[in-house]
Amino acid sequence: MTQEQQLKLQAFFDKELSEQDAREVASWLARDADATALHAELRNTRQALKGFEPELKLPESREFYWSKIKREIERSAPAPTPAQSVSLFGALRRFLIPLGAVAVLALAGFVTLHQFGGGAVHSVQVNAILADAGAYTYRDESQGMTVVWLSYPAEKKLADSPSRDTLPAK
Repeated sequence: MTQEQQLKLQAFFDKELSEQDAREVASWLARDADATALHAELRNTRQALKGFEPELKLPESREFYWSKIKREIERSAPAPTPAQSVSLFGALRRFLIPLGAVAVLALAGFVTLHQFGGGAVHSVQVNAILADAGAYTYRDESQGMTVVWLSYPAEKKLADSPSRDTLPAK
């Protein structure tokens, strides 16, 4: 017997099947000895368990019983306290303490940034002269310096000859 057949027999025993399914299971019980044995086992189990179920009767109605529980809970719960008025100083304190904390953190961040970041932003410019693609100009205003970079090598004759534009070697 499959598990599905066993579940169908259980549903028949509990009167949970439709009329057509109940007739099919009843005819199946008449033909199959295993199904009849399982049906008898279910009936005996129900009878055995029925003797262990205590029947409890409450002395009062269900609504009255639960209303007593509700009243007891309400009686033991603490009464709500009336709202206290807040003074002007208390209201300002609630606002100013977080505001002061934010201001202190912002000041600490500002000081740290200027201490470790150098304090000032240097303006640096790098220019490429379009007429000569091999020459770049670097200008640093904070140092007062300009550097021109030539990416091609100088000719040997020009490099060896003294010029008016160069400083004398020491």
